[in-house]
Amino acid sequence: MLIKIIPDHISEHKIKQVVACLKDGGIIIYPTDTVYAIGCDLMHHKACERMIELKNARKKGLNFSLICPDLSSLSDYTSQISTPVYKLMKQLLPGPYTFILPSSSKIPSIFKAKKKTVGIRVPNNPIALRIAEQLGNPILTTSLLNDDQILEYETDASVIEEKFRKRVDMVIDGGRGGIQPSTVLEINHTSITLIREGAGPVDGLIIES
Repeated sequence: MLIKIIPDHISEHKIKQVVACLKDGGIIIYPTDTVYAIGCDLMHHKACERMIELKNARKKGLNFSLICPDLSSLSDYTSQISTPVYKLMKQLLPGPYTFILPSSSKIPSIFKAKKKTVGIRVPNNPIALRIAEQLGNPILTTSLLNDDQILEYETDASVIEEKFRKRVDMVIDGGRGGIQPSTVLEINHTSITLIREGAGPVDGLIIES
């Protein structure tokens, strides 16, 4: 199913349709501030299992992130976040960054068994933020492909829907997507490790003590 949502004039009725799909265990493809992504309800166990199978992640690793509407619930899903790290995140988010942080006990066990960290995203995209806000908990998300290569078809929602319609329940057309993924930063106490350079600038990033 393809649903068009205009970023500047978001239909609350359509957002409710998307959220209902997620709460029912559906998998969606939706726009972010970088590229189109695949997502499901973090708290729906069967949907998470479907995401793992869709990405063949049992063999290739669980490279998933959480889409959050803001940083207010950060402590629910991460641990050991210092004030300087929080200030850096508040400075850069919403924006095209993924922060790799220590995970908390609220992360479903199917993910904690493999990794002790979690990726956190607050994208600068009103559609993604509204969906996460109305869902009431983060969207478990990952890229369309298993690598960082962005193909041309991944920027066009109608073409994406044709390719993925048998594997996902809904595609949200929020306009043409980008071709650069998010910049991925791993945070360890007071140090920053650049895991992937993407749409977010990295020059001058520091954790102030």
